[in-house]
Amino acid sequence: MPDTLSAVELQERIALARRNLAALTEQAAAFSGAADEELAAQRIATQQKLLDDLLQQQEEQRRQDRAG
Repeated sequence: MPDTLSAVELQERIALARRNLAALTEQAAAFSGAADEELAAQRIATQQKLLDDLLQQQEEQRRQDRAG
């Protein structure tokens, strides 16, 4: 992921990450078995990390915009 995304690109990626998390959570609820649960947990953690990073980048951009 490039370090400099526009505000619109960030918003789109954040929305996508949120949709992915929701879908993964639904899938995890349907899984049974330790291997499936572990895989689901890993995928959710990866997607959550991506979302956290995007939100942090968005906040940094907003601070820079306010600082002028």
